[in-house]
Amino acid sequence: MSNILDSFFTASATTDGITVRVAPNYLNEQSQPAQGRWFWSYHIRIENHGDEPVQLLTRHWKITDGRAMVNHVDGDGVVGEQPLLNPGESHDYVSGCPLGTPSGMMEGQYRFIRADGSTFLADIPRFKLLAPATAR
Repeated sequence: MSNILDSFFTASATTDGITVRVAPNYLNEQSQPAQGRWFWSYHIRIENHGDEPVQLLTRHWKITDGRAMVNHVDGDGVVGEQPLLNPGESHDYVSGCPLGTPSGMMEGQYRFIRADGSTFLADIPRFKLLAPATAR
């Protein structure tokens, strides 16, 4: 199964039994290069390979554009949800990111809480946002 996932998701990281996989996708139909706007969607899969339930509380993103300008985005949950993941379960969602350059990268962390009330950070792997050459 992981070979299939690895071929779809281009980046992954595992922290404390939580694997975060990412598959970015350039959205030509939502991008307007002539107006300096490029847009990507990204599919995230969060997998609990640990032996206890965990709940995702918050997210922190570090978004870097092609000019090395950094934007930090923090918030509760993901796309309005704070999923509870029992051992062996996964949660998938899709979100998006506009940039003012045809390339950039994203990375970050999710904060999870365990049943005992302790929290930990799980890494979101760095992934590149690259528009096709024809979109520039």
